[in-house]
Parts: sequence; C-alpha cells; structure tokens
Amino acid sequence: MPPPSRSLLWLGLVLGAVCASRGPAAPGNATDPLNVLLIIVDDLRPSLGCYGNKLIRSPNIDQLASRSLLFQNAFAQQAVCAPSRVSFLTGRRPDTTRLYDFNSYWRVHAGNFSTIPQYFKENGYVTMSVGKVFHPGISSNHSDDSPYSWSVPPYHPSSEKYENTKTCRGPDGELHANLLCPVDVVDVPEGTLPDKQSTEQAIQLLGKMKTSASPFFLAVGYHKPHIPFRYPKEFQKLYPLENVSLAPDPQVPTGLPLVAYNPWMDLRQREDIQALNLSVPYGPIPADFQRKIRQSYFACVSYLDTQVGRLLSALDDLQLASSTIVAFTSDHGWALGEHGEWAKYSNFDVTTRVPLMFYVPGRTAPLPVEGEKFFPYLDPFDSVSEVPEPGRQTGDLVELLSLFPTLAGLAGLRVPPRCPIPSFHMELCREGRNLLKLFEDHGEEEEPHVRSNPRELVAYSQYPRPADSPQWNSDKPSLEDIKVMGYSIRTVDYRYTVWVGFNPQEFLANFSDIHAGELYFVASDPLQDHNVYNDSQGGTLPQSFMP
Repeated sequence: MPPPSRSLLWLGLVLGAVCASRGPAAPGNATDPLNVLLIIVDDLRPSLGCYGNKLIRSPNIDQLASRSLLFQNAFAQQAVCAPSRVSFLTGRRPDTTRLYDFNSYWRVHAGNFSTIPQYFKENGYVTMSVGKVFHPGISSNHSDDSPYSWSVPPYHPSSEKYENTKTCRGPDGELHANLLCPVDVVDVPEGTLPDKQSTEQAIQLLGKMKTSASPFFLAVGYHKPHIPFRYPKEFQKLYPLENVSLAPDPQVPTGLPLVAYNPWMDLRQREDIQALNLSVPYGPIPADFQRKIRQSYFACVSYLDTQVGRLLSALDDLQLASSTIVAFTSDHGWALGEHGEWAKYSNFDVTTRVPLMFYVPGRTAPLPVEGEKFFPYLDPFDSVSEVPEPGRQTGDLVELLSLFPTLAGLAGLRVPPRCPIPSFHMELCREGRNLLKLFEDHGEEEEPHVRSNPRELVAYSQYPRPADSPQWNSDKPSLEDIKVMGYSIRTVDYRYTVWVGFNPQEFLANFSDIHAGELYFVASDPLQDHNVYNDSQGGTLPQSFMP
C-alpha cells in the first residue's frame, strides 16, 4: 500500500472536525444537500460520440451525456488555459479578471473575487482539487488559490513533471520531446501517467467522503488531450491512419485577416515538428503528418474517456450516483488543421466551443434503483458495445461563465446576484446567465430557442494579439505586449469579430480604432471560412456587441 497523500491526511483532519461539530448524517434523506463532481478537461473540443462524431470512441462520456442535460452550443470566453479557467471559476469575463496571459493573480491584479469552490466551501461543503483545475503558477498564486477555494491542499500527480521531457520514443529508438508521444506506460518515469494518478486520487477522496456528514465539492482536472500527445500507445489502434481524414478546410482562408491567424508556435517547439522544417508562419504541415496529429488527438480523447469512466464507475461503487451532481466541460477547444491552424489561440468556433453537460440525479435522469449501476465502465476497445442513446439536449447558446450560477442553483444554494458594471469592488457576483430554467421539462411542443430575452442567446469571447500580423508571441502575448484585442460575438446566425486597439496599462479597448473585422454566417458557412466583413457595413457594430 502506498502512503496516503498529503491531501488525504488533511482530509481526515477536516472530516474529523466537521463530523465532531455536525453530528452523524442521515443517509438518503431527501433534504440532504447534493454533492458536486466537476470534471474539467484540458483542450477538449466537442469531438465526442455524444456530439455526433461517429469516429471517436468515447463511450463513458457518451454514457454520462445520456443521463445529463447536454449543451450543444457552449463557448469559452478566451481560448487559452489560464484566462479561461480563471474566468469560469470566478464567473467573470477576462476584461474583469484582467487576465489575458499567465502572469498575474486576479485577487491582487483585479479584485478579490470569489470562486465556485470558495462559494461552496463557505456554504458547508468540503472542497477538494485533483489535477489541473486552476492553472498552476502565478495565475493561481502558485497555490491553486489555496486556502480560499479548497478545504484540503490541492493534489497534483507526481508524474506531470515529465510531460514535456524526453520520454517519447522516436523512430530512431531515441527519446525525444515530441508532439506525438504514444508510450508503453511501464517504460515511462514512475510507470504511470498524470491522468491515471488523478483518477486514483479522486476515487480515494470519494471513498473518504462516502461516510462524511458534510457534502463535498470535488473538482478533477484532466491533462489530456493537451499537448504533448503522451498516451498509452494501445489507444492508437482505435484510429488507423486510413480512417483519419484531414480537416475539411485545411487551408488558410483567403479572407482571413492577418491578426486573426494563430501561428501555433508551441507546436513548432516540439522536436518532431521541428524536423519537418516548416516555414513560419503559414507553412503547412505535410498531409501525412496532419493525419498523425489528428490520430493522436483522438487517441488521447479515448484514453481520457477511460479515466472518466473509472471515475464515474466509482460513484456507482460507492453508492454516490444518486446524491452527486456531475458537471463535465473543457477550458476551450483545439484546432486540428481547420483554417490551416493548430492549437487554440483564436476566436473561431473550433477553439471556443466546448462540451458541457450536467447530470443531476432525479432531474436529468431518474434516481437509480437499488443495485442499478448508472455509470458502469465501458471499454472503448469493445466494438460490440452500443453507443448510449442521447439524453436531453439544448441548442441554446451559453457561456462557460454560466457554470458558477448554474452549479450553485442546481445544488440548492442561493445563486449569486448579477454583477454591476463595473464590478471590481464586488467580491461575490456573476456575469454569466443562470441556466437553471433550461433544466425544466417544458414538453416537446415548445420551441427550444424561444426565450423572453433573445439578447441572452449570445456568447462572447475575446483574444489578444501583440500586432496586426503573426509574431513569435502572437499565440500567448504577455499583458504588456498586447496591442490589439479581438472581441467576438457568436449568435445562432453568425460570428462577428472586431480587432481593436488595446491599452494594456489601462485595460481599455478602443472600439473606434478598428484594425480588422470578421463576419461569418453560420448557416451557409458553418466552418467559418468565408469572411464577408468587407462585403457588409463592416465598421458598424451590432447593438448587442458589448457584453
């Protein structure tokens, strides 16, 4: 038996104090508060079976979707890790957190804003973090926002320090720091991978919480499919290269403004990409290597699915499925060759659209009867297993900002009030829409997109740039280097983006200083390849543009 982790030791102390003060719980009581399991994935676009992708093997996430309310059109507020996570975990837009890079802590830089786990903690929950929830480093005060957000010290898998080291066996038999990194798990340092360790730790924490008198909020952050694509090599067999197609639009669109293009510099730092000797910034990756990238991304998704499946199966084993809300999402999407781009770092749907689903026992699915398994583990290698039937879905446009108020409402907590403008002085409020009404069953005859306020059916995102043309730091400019900000609206009909001058010292965008624009009509151009901005009254902003 390995020694218990520091988080488990702390959890024992916390539970002892809580139980001593609260007394024993009455299991199964209808008035008991619901637990929350929040699963956050890194760089996952909606390439899943439950989102209609027939190639991807994701049976466990699909099974969760079959018992959830699934959001078909959910969007992140900035397509890069730290700003997105701080945004949805505080319920504030990047222009409020003032985090567009990785180099500041919002409590010092912008305001002492409450977070989702902090709010649950202040309402009697034991809050726990496993893996990549907040982005590590300055943006979470080198502490994952402890002690504000967490009852016990956050857990990080010990093997994550090897993610970017030379652990990838190349065709030459040597170890490299490659983008494509299928591995024999027994041969890698410590004989394990970060997401495997995170799943094991999360299951241990769930076991500890089973007998707790206090409800829990457990956030589990998975690393894959973030680069490098380091995953057990057997998952590659699920996606033979002959079955993997190129992106449907692998060329840089002729009408794309220079400022909108991301030159995917982080991929270019990998040894196997460097060996391709590509020109910067527009040199295309050879078609055969594009297929290999897409193959490894899909393999990572299926590997991730097995970890999610084991975690959800533990809810069944511990008899927690009937008392635990499960929310599943990603911090942003990832381009797989669309528009000639790779990675995130843009305002296109392919990088801002994310999977989002909520399982609420007794609400999105009937309560399990005694002995019934809601989440039996499904093996993606089992070709005879059927894809679960879809559950409830909504096509409403929603933002990840809505995670905070929606989780609070689903758990029966008071939903934080709407933020005033500006809200830097207000610690607890939310800029996102509360989605609770969408969980009500209105019947099949009601129009799914009719709402009292059509302006709410808008998703905003933004992305910073250091210049009007691609630079070495275009993807991840530091705050002081930001000169242009791309503000984007996504409605049911179009995506409209304007790139405007930005003052990083004053955090001010100048909407009279328009550098470029993009306008794509979704019905006729779902891939957003044909920019008609210059064919329209491009200098005029829609009335609903400003959030």
